[in-house]
Amino acid sequence: MMSKFIMYLKDEEGQTSTEYILLVAVVAAVIFKFRDILDDKLTGLVEKVFGTAESKLGDF
Repeated sequence: MMSKFIMYLKDEEGQTSTEYILLVAVVAAVIFKFRDILDDKLTGLVEKVFGTAESKLGDF
């Protein structure tokens, strides 16, 4: 009985999809946790890029 349990634990078949699901869940949890900070930083970055583009186009 114990040997079958150990063989079951060593069996790696089918673990890849479970690992990917857990990885996606962890990444989603981190994104939801820090979404306000990410939103502020991404908004600032986009505004900076478009502000620079507008100033360069205004020079023409």
